[in-house]
Amino acid sequence: MKNHYSYKYHNNIEPTTANTSDIKNCRCLFLTSFCVFLGKIYKKIFGDKNTPKVVCLNLHGVIGKESKMSSAINIDNLSPLLKRAFETKNIKAVALNINSPGGSPVQSELIYNYVRELSDEKKIPVYTFAQDVAASGGYWLLLSGDEIYAHNSSIIGSIGVIFYGFGFVDLIKKIGIERRVYTEGKNKAVLDPFMPEENENIEILKDAQRDIFESFKELVKVRRQGKLRGDENKIFTGAFWSGKRALQLGLIDEVCDMRKKMKEKFGNNVEFIQINSKKGLLKSLFSEKTDLVENLLVKIEEKINFNKFGL
Repeated sequence: MKNHYSYKYHNNIEPTTANTSDIKNCRCLFLTSFCVFLGKIYKKIFGDKNTPKVVCLNLHGVIGKESKMSSAINIDNLSPLLKRAFETKNIKAVALNINSPGGSPVQSELIYNYVRELSDEKKIPVYTFAQDVAASGGYWLLLSGDEIYAHNSSIIGSIGVIFYGFGFVDLIKKIGIERRVYTEGKNKAVLDPFMPEENENIEILKDAQRDIFESFKELVKVRRQGKLRGDENKIFTGAFWSGKRALQLGLIDEVCDMRKKMKEKFGNNVEFIQINSKKGLLKSLFSEKTDLVENLLVKIEEKINFNKFGL
C-alpha cells in the first residue's frame, strides 16, 4: 500500500496547501455560479421592479370569424390574450402591433372597447403600431391606442364600409335551374345572389352601411380630436394613404417603429414581454385536415383583403 501511494504522489501531485486552496476556490466558483443561476430564476419568476417592462401583443389578420387555416382576429381569441397582457405585473405600457386590412365592424368595435376598458381599469397606457396595413377595421383597432404610430410605408385609412357579393341570375337560367324561395316577410331574401336585384333591397343595405359608417367617423373624430388636418370629406371617402401622408392628415401621431419609440419613452434597458396564443396539440394536428373547402374559401378571402392594398 505504501509503494502504491508513493507512486501516486510522485511528481508533486501529493496534496499540498496550494492544492487545498484550489479546491476551495473551485467550491467558491461553483457557489457563485449557482447563486447567479438562482438570481436569474428569481428574476424570471418575480421580475426586476427597477427594469421598465412593456407587454407586446400582435393583432395580425382579417377581423372576423376564425378559421383553422387563417389567423383571424376576433374578440373570442383576443380577449384572453389582452387580459394576460394587462394583468402582467409591474408594466409601464401595452404595445399593440397591428397588421390588418379590416373585416367585421362588430368585432372591430368589441376589441376596441375591451382594450379601452382594460386600459382605463388598470391605468396602463396603450400604444398602437401599424405594420404593413391598418385599414378599415384595422384602423379602428389602431385608434384604441393613446398614441398611434406607423411606418412610412404602412397603409393607413380606408375609413368606410363595404359589402360585396356575386349575382348568378343569368347563370342558373342557362343551366336550367329554378330557384325556389319561401319567406315570411317580403325582405327576408334581401340580396339573394340567385334573384334579380331590387332597389328596395339595395336601400336596406345602404341604410345599414350608413349607420356603421357614421359610427366609424364619429370614433375617428373623437379619438383624433384636434389632430385631424385637411378636408374631412377627403378623409372619410374610404381612401387610404401611406404612413407619411397619414401623419400629414393627422390620422397617426408619428412615423416610428415600436422598439425605438418604447426605448425613447422608457429607456434603453426596457424589457419587452411578448404575449402569444397557445395552440393545443390536437388542434395543431387536425386543424388543417377538416373543413377544407370552408377553410380554403376563408384563406382566399383573406388573401383578397390583403391584396387590395398591394400586400
